[in-house]
Amino acid sequence: MSRPDATPRFSICTLVTDGTQHGAMRASFAALGFDAPVAEFLTVDNTRGNRRCAYAGLREMLLAARGEHAILCHQDVRLLEHDARTLADRLAALTARDPDWAVAGNAGATEDGELRLRISDPHGEDRHIGPLPARAASLDENFLIVRRETGILPSPDLRGFHLYGTDLCLQARCAGRTAWVVDFHLRHLSAGRVDRAFLAEQAAFERRWGRRLGRAERIRTTCTKLTLRAGLVSEVVASLRLARRRARLAT
Repeated sequence: MSRPDATPRFSICTLVTDGTQHGAMRASFAALGFDAPVAEFLTVDNTRGNRRCAYAGLREMLLAARGEHAILCHQDVRLLEHDARTLADRLAALTARDPDWAVAGNAGATEDGELRLRISDPHGEDRHIGPLPARAASLDENFLIVRRETGILPSPDLRGFHLYGTDLCLQARCAGRTAWVVDFHLRHLSAGRVDRAFLAEQAAFERRWGRRLGRAERIRTTCTKLTLRAGLVSEVVASLRLARRRARLAT
């Protein structure tokens, strides 16, 4: 998989809060073929506090990346049996099937709200839900692939550490592109967490995208249900939904 021009195929971009975690993640990638000249590793150092949020930090790394594809992943993912060749083959097959794809991942939900997964995590071992590849309306943030030639970037006017996978899917849609869940099995050490900070970011996300699209819309993700807010009815529905979730967190 070496490149004649020494340009890496993959740029692996990670926000780092724990150097030990990131070192283990990087070792698991290198052991399965994600090393020079196939891959480069880019980081934003948040070990002394959150210097960059996910939207700003990943945007920064995407703009600096040299690879054909940028992998945006959490520091607590570990590769298992699927290697760099497997991912390259999956993406080549996806391009043959849909030349307009821009973003892919290993977990997400379809426009009909059905989950599509290929992951091991605290929720279950070797979870494979639904036929893959599958068109996605949202993607989980544990492992994302951005096709760099499309120019897709996280929204510059959103902040935080959540829902940027869905943001990238919506960016792709606005650009006439598509998003997909693909069969790439890895382990994510975290089960994910929905707390008050997450719900505050969800409300901001719903308002931002509702205004941009100019219509109300519902999108399922792997951990929540979004109501993009455009007009009084969707504002009330979304606010009530989040109020109920905040109440459940308090119990």
